[in-house]
Amino acid sequence: MLLRTLLNLTRHSACAELGSLRKSLQVFSSGETRRVSRSHDRLLLPHPHKHLALMAESEPVAVQVGEKRGCPENEKEDTPSKKPRVESDHENGGPPRRDEEEELEGEASDGEEDGETFANMMKHGLTELDVGILKYVSDHEGFSGILKERYSDFVVHEINKQGKTVHLDDLSIPAGPEEVPEAEEQPKETDVLTEEQKKQLGELQLFKNKEGNVSIEVMDDTKEKRTLVHKAIKTQFPGLETKTEEKEGRKFIVAYHAAGKKALAAPRKHFWPKNRGSYCHFVLYKENKDTMDAINVLSKFLRLRPNMFSYMGTKDKRAITVQEIAVLKITAERLAHLNKCLMNLKLGNFSYKNHPLKLGELQGNHFTVVIRNISGTDEQVNQAMTSIKQTGFINYYGMQRFGTTGVPTQHVGRAILRNDWNEVMDLILKPRPGAEKEFLVRCREEWEKTQDPEAALKKLPNKRCVEGQLLRGLAMYGKKNIVTAFGLIPRNNRLMYIHSYQSVVWNTMVSRRIEAFGLKPVEGDLVLRGTTAHVLCAEEAESHSIHDIVMPLPGFDVIYPTHHVGKGYGELLSADGLDINNMRHKVKDYSLAGAYRRIIIRPSDVSWEVIQYDDPRISLVHNDFEKLENKPAPVFNKEGKYRALRMEFSLPPSTYATMAIRELLKLDTSIKKQTQLNTTWFN
Repeated sequence: MLLRTLLNLTRHSACAELGSLRKSLQVFSSGETRRVSRSHDRLLLPHPHKHLALMAESEPVAVQVGEKRGCPENEKEDTPSKKPRVESDHENGGPPRRDEEEELEGEASDGEEDGETFANMMKHGLTELDVGILKYVSDHEGFSGILKERYSDFVVHEINKQGKTVHLDDLSIPAGPEEVPEAEEQPKETDVLTEEQKKQLGELQLFKNKEGNVSIEVMDDTKEKRTLVHKAIKTQFPGLETKTEEKEGRKFIVAYHAAGKKALAAPRKHFWPKNRGSYCHFVLYKENKDTMDAINVLSKFLRLRPNMFSYMGTKDKRAITVQEIAVLKITAERLAHLNKCLMNLKLGNFSYKNHPLKLGELQGNHFTVVIRNISGTDEQVNQAMTSIKQTGFINYYGMQRFGTTGVPTQHVGRAILRNDWNEVMDLILKPRPGAEKEFLVRCREEWEKTQDPEAALKKLPNKRCVEGQLLRGLAMYGKKNIVTAFGLIPRNNRLMYIHSYQSVVWNTMVSRRIEAFGLKPVEGDLVLRGTTAHVLCAEEAESHSIHDIVMPLPGFDVIYPTHHVGKGYGELLSADGLDINNMRHKVKDYSLAGAYRRIIIRPSDVSWEVIQYDDPRISLVHNDFEKLENKPAPVFNKEGKYRALRMEFSLPPSTYATMAIRELLKLDTSIKKQTQLNTTWFN
């Protein structure tokens, strides 16, 4: 074990020299020295009864040596300013997620902190106990391993409405009517630009042109010729805008970047054939980027508003994910051109349809997950995986749903439901303990000192975060109209607060249900008959399995179990100042109808293998992009010095794969818990 520690530390040093933000801690367990990486790119998951180390899954990461990238171009255009993001139910296509989590999750400092500093930052975070995650359903022995040592160790493929697993396997443009009908003798768009002009425009598109623009003189000065040049530039080099200028009696077409004021301008109207579907559907392959960040990048290059895109679910950042996207009246040609300049993104499998995509329409997601450096024997691994396959895991809402700062999202949700808008404003804007970006700290301090929304807003370089949207609303409508000001935050982000509160209640009550009755259906439990919940009598309970049992998220349109656990819902809400019999809100958006959720999920299409390998830098999964590039699949050495568990499984929407892995390895997934254990040795 000591030898492995030294090898890992050596490898760590090499990666650190290449700019990876990594910090190593050492903890002792059973007399052994273990390396725990306090990094932005790995989660160390040891045995539950020993010291653990687990980092947030959606933290930013420096790219490792040998990590495969989607478009190996200049990196600059791949770093857009932060936009509001939606919640990624990690890998599931669940409900939206607030952007504040993106702003705060582990990004407060771009440098490294020592273990004690990081522990102080995270000591105000949540543990699983705080959000009701308490129980396991299996009795197998847990084992250690490293999850997401590389983002390529976590691959997610969407399962669409038709039950087909989505893959990127075709980059061709579909045959169909031309975007603009033209006579055969009319010159093609590609003919109006010289090779030198294309080179200059390509450099401008990739931010390599120091001048910031490219001027093309129009020798044959006719409106038709200028129109062709304008169109050729915008079609072949998405993200560039053009204008006509006259200098010393000569006409020039000037190309420049559309970012800034032009970026969100309404797109120009183009001719669209009547026999073509209004929406271009395509498959988005992305690496190490969450769905909304990817949408924002596409929006910038195409000069569209992000809401022109639709999708069935959001996918996590720290992974390779493949999902379907639809965009209104943008041709496959324009989308395909983006493949030349985008990084870590690839677009393909284009088709035209008459409908957009809707959140939640997917049937689920298929996962390929690698857990490296496992300690369990083959027998332990097989026992654990068999348990997951046959019994499943508790369908808890995962830790990423609740934020990582000193103000959990569910507390804001509770204040909204209580109609306490001063508390809502205070919770979002007041100074808070824990990890924060410096500009947010300055903004909060200014707000606490002056209570002036305009002054606090000036401290934010990006006004689209939750704090910025609320401050902008307060500046517009005043502090006596907090409800209206709060409404400037995107609806999905606002609803995430109350969904977070519902999730804590659900987790807590399910833990009580498992504690009281185990995995046996009992009288008073609920099952679904169609979309209607039915209370089981004692005789009916005998004919059902635990996989049929559902528990409600609190709301005005649900019923509750009739046993003593069900009665606990009212007590829990009453302790939070809420009336379970009055879940309608003065503001319609915040009225909770409620819903039902299965308490145990059994994955489908489960398979696994223990593999051995020598090079820790290589990918252990053959992804879609590598297949398109005809790259060979990874080859494993049966005598390799490292062991890994590679598993595949499918889950329904709004189900957290991290909770399946929690059950498999028997670990506590909260950042706070891992940090406390990591720093034990230093105290």
